[in-house]
Amino acid sequence: MNKADKRGYPHYMLKEIYEQPEVIENTLKDRLIPGSEDINLSDIKLTQSDLDGVHRMVVVACGTSYHAGLAGKYLIEKFAGIPVEVEIASEFRYRDPAVDKNSLIIAISQSGETADTLDAMRKAKQKGARIIAISNVAGSTIPREADHSLYTCAGPEISIASTKAYTSQLIALYLLTLKLAQLKGGIDRETYRQRLEALSSLPEKARKMLDCSGEMKELAGRHKDMEKIIYLGRGLDYALALEGSLKLKETCYIHSAAYPAGEFRHGPMALVEEGLFVFFLATQDALLDKSLANLREIKDRGAYVVALAKEGSREVGEVADRVIYVPEVPDEFTSAPAVIPLQLFAYYMAAARGHDVDKPRSLVKSVTDS
Repeated sequence: MNKADKRGYPHYMLKEIYEQPEVIENTLKDRLIPGSEDINLSDIKLTQSDLDGVHRMVVVACGTSYHAGLAGKYLIEKFAGIPVEVEIASEFRYRDPAVDKNSLIIAISQSGETADTLDAMRKAKQKGARIIAISNVAGSTIPREADHSLYTCAGPEISIASTKAYTSQLIALYLLTLKLAQLKGGIDRETYRQRLEALSSLPEKARKMLDCSGEMKELAGRHKDMEKIIYLGRGLDYALALEGSLKLKETCYIHSAAYPAGEFRHGPMALVEEGLFVFFLATQDALLDKSLANLREIKDRGAYVVALAKEGSREVGEVADRVIYVPEVPDEFTSAPAVIPLQLFAYYMAAARGHDVDKPRSLVKSVTDS
């Protein structure tokens, strides 16, 4: 790839971050049909009777795809009422998992060739489970061997640190969740209609979120020499915190850790000292009171807190040192726009530290050997 392929961006990672509104549009295209209250997932031919026999679902994935799967768990359990476990594929494949013909597996892989995910999927299939593959590469092995496939339409992703592939996986899981909920009858018509409307607004919400790029560049430049950072969140925000932490580790070689905000009190709170940098994710309205209590605790102990919160969350701004506001969207869908500032922060930190942003040390784009 030559410099022209970056379209004027200094790195592929930044270019791919900025492509996310278009990627969301492409993943929704032809699946959300204007004027229709149906979702077109033509490659997933599940029926209501198929789901009646499903007693559990298991997501198998690695790295960033695993974090997308954690978000999927929250949503599927909430709207479709099906128990969901999320397994790291490299662990799942080396044990004797309790899956059978009444299990439905979601195998998530950007490349469709991730060795651990492929072997985990095959193991589940040998036990009689049915497989839904979520992948970005048509004709790759994982979707080819699955019973059903859902493609993410992210286009080529060159930077090793995944950004737009993750966002497109979230969108695919949003679509799949609402389809499952519709088939199971677990969602009332008005809620379903509202969520379809919210999905269609996500490309514009993501474009608006890109406006924080200059602020994240300034923040990264100011803190480029730090060597540890904590990410905290509850529920879907915890899944997102894991992805933000991973992006920083991948690109900046900084020790970072993500914790559920409530669990932080059970030991890790001892890490907090004066000036510790904390990214606090508080985008879930349903959990805001609990999140604010956690936020006050870490501020009282001297942490420097940058928070992510929905527009209008004045209480968060009164406690945190700095707030990045996410456009209003239902709690279930905040991760798609809210990941953008975390990606931008990791990118600008890596650039400020002089790292090879697109090719972090010791990493490859797709791990295709065991």
